[in-house]
Amino acid sequence: MGLVLNRSNLKGFIDPKDMENIVPLVQKAHKDLHNKTGKGSDYVGWVNLPSSIKPAFIDELEDLGKKVQENSDCVISIGIGGSYLGIRASIEFLRDAAKIPVYYVGQNICPDYLASILDQVKDKRVTVVVISKSGTTTEPAVAFRIVKKFMLEKYGNEQLKDRIICVTDEKKGALRKIADKSGYRAFVIPDDVGGRFSILTPVGLVPLAVAGVDVRKFVAGAQAGEKEYSVKDFEKNAAYQYAAARFILSQQGKVIEVLSSFYDNMAFVCEWWKQLFGESEGKDGKGIFPASMIFSTDLHSMGQLMQDGMRNIFETFVMIEKSKRSILIPEDAENLDDFNFVAGKELDFVNKKAYQATSAAHFEGGVPNMTITIDTADAYHLGLLYYFFEKAVGISGYLSGVNPFDQPGVEAYKKKMFTLLGRK
Repeated sequence: MGLVLNRSNLKGFIDPKDMENIVPLVQKAHKDLHNKTGKGSDYVGWVNLPSSIKPAFIDELEDLGKKVQENSDCVISIGIGGSYLGIRASIEFLRDAAKIPVYYVGQNICPDYLASILDQVKDKRVTVVVISKSGTTTEPAVAFRIVKKFMLEKYGNEQLKDRIICVTDEKKGALRKIADKSGYRAFVIPDDVGGRFSILTPVGLVPLAVAGVDVRKFVAGAQAGEKEYSVKDFEKNAAYQYAAARFILSQQGKVIEVLSSFYDNMAFVCEWWKQLFGESEGKDGKGIFPASMIFSTDLHSMGQLMQDGMRNIFETFVMIEKSKRSILIPEDAENLDDFNFVAGKELDFVNKKAYQATSAAHFEGGVPNMTITIDTADAYHLGLLYYFFEKAVGISGYLSGVNPFDQPGVEAYKKKMFTLLGRK
């Protein structure tokens, strides 16, 4: 099945003529993206990135992964934003795919959090992957200083060459200088791929491979996505249909999109999605606000608002067709809870009925919604899903008239923080 987009619950909100009218704009966005004639064209290297990944590089990553797994009990991954979310999202989505655990630091500046991580790994064999294009972003830079000191005290200077891996700029930046001076193994972040699009660069592939994720299948899924979502024909391109529907709904005042799933392993994929769309679209006073919920948990906390609140929301469900494991609901002789009517059914059967009920109820309550369904929660389909969203947000940004590949607003807090910290 791959990936399927169901737009049936947009009926009454989006007229077929609305979709027809937007096709020329989508085709222009497609042309600008592929011909590099649109805004931010210096940062569209992700468009053809999957097909450019050479088999020899995958071999290198797999060899690196085996070596690290033989000599380490865990990995510390240091990064923030695009150098953190995709990695964590992938590992948590794939559940038990990682062969050794990954601990994340540098995504916050909380002392108790970092101290707790160091306490957990103090008696373990540790490999560190530090990810930063510049090496001067405050959160990961400070975390790396602290972790490097911890590693130096644990292993001594010579052993660090085999236990610290850098992912950074090819020639410039603080982390590149540190890697070159200390002799750390280093992988290159491409100049034409921004952080939120970087999951298929060494930013994502190195830590995933080191942890033991099947990066070969992951890349293959993204390559299938590149092929499928590079088709100009609107009727054959689900990513373009999704982007167009989002834009039309936003023009109607539906300015909040909730990405919802009935699978808890989607939680950090939603966080990755929120950065991808929020940082790409949120500028020039524009942008659909990206939010997320994991059902049915959040139906008992946010369900009321979704059903009866302000009607400035639309919803996109992400569903998984086939669960990896099956749990049957047992018969109970006393049936005091009166749930024998589902005895013998698989738990996922109930989960999917909850989804069907929710999407129908929200639709009837005035929340238009779409559903993206992938076949199974494996590395291949995750790569496919990531590329689907990346392509959709590129088109979405161009439809709304912004540069989807810069992030000038992110620099505002950094400048003020450096001033407050006393940096010259």
